[in-house]
Formats: sequence, C-alpha cells, structure tokens
Amino acid sequence: MEALILEPSLYTVKAVIILDNDGDRLFVKYYDDTYPSAKEQKAFEKNIFNKTHRTDSEIALLEGLTVVYKSSIDLYFYVIGSSHENELMLTAVLNCLFDSLSQMLRKNVEKRALLENMEGLFLAVDEIVDGGVVLESDPQQVVHRVLQSAKEQIKWSLLR
Repeated sequence: MEALILEPSLYTVKAVIILDNDGDRLFVKYYDDTYPSAKEQKAFEKNIFNKTHRTDSEIALLEGLTVVYKSSIDLYFYVIGSSHENELMLTAVLNCLFDSLSQMLRKNVEKRALLENMEGLFLAVDEIVDGGVVLESDPQQVVHRVLQSAKEQIKWSLLR
C-alpha cells in the first residue's frame, strides 16, 4: 500500500477561536474556506465546545481537523489545523497566544479583562499568525510588538 505524501506547507493554522464558558464566540479568525458561512462556523464552534469543555485533554480530532485547546477560568482557547498538521506546532501557537495574553492582562486571563482589551488580542493574533502562516511563537516578542504598535498608535493620534 502506497503512503500518501503531502507537500509541506507554511499554512498550518485554519482558525483561532476563543469561546466563553457558555460556548459563545468572543473571538474567531478563520484562515481558509473550510467553513465558509457564519452559520457553518457557529455550528462548528458549538460542536468543538460541546466535545471539549468537559474534558481534561488538550487535543482532539474533530470533523477531519486537529483541535488543540486550553481553558482558563471562563475562557476556552482553540487553535485548529488540518488532520495532517503537527500537533506540536499548533500547541506552540496556542501557548504563545495564551502566554501573550497572560502577560498583557497581568495574569488575569478572564472574559471581562479580555473584552476590555480586545484591541490587544487582535494585535497579538495578527503577530502570531498571518493568513494561516505561523509568524511568531515567542510570547515575549509578541507582547513587545503589541506594545510597539500601541505606542505608534498613540503617537499618531497625538499628531492629528
């Protein structure tokens, strides 16, 4: 039997999802057309939440996708990749996102604090993953770049 050999690809992340403890969407960024409509995306998010919110594991194979996840107080963080994707790479993205947010929120990674700092979340995710390609896995670098972006934004707003 001939083994299927896949071409290596930089496009490793299909989605980054953050849900609250009720399974409601707080942040979602899809990088491909696996779930093209909002209705399909919400159904997928409910499905992964229902399958993962009561378990202690960190990885799941669901609907032909690899899902790595972590929970914190009232939040669930998910990084989604293809079924052939390296789980360690997806876990590195997940840990970088969580650790970056933990530093930016002063170790207070909960729904209220996250909602008050959504712009930092958007910047952090954009520093970590761009178009499904992993750019950074060091939380120190991500936090540094997010702070630099914030300083630039303040500087430009003062010049106006």
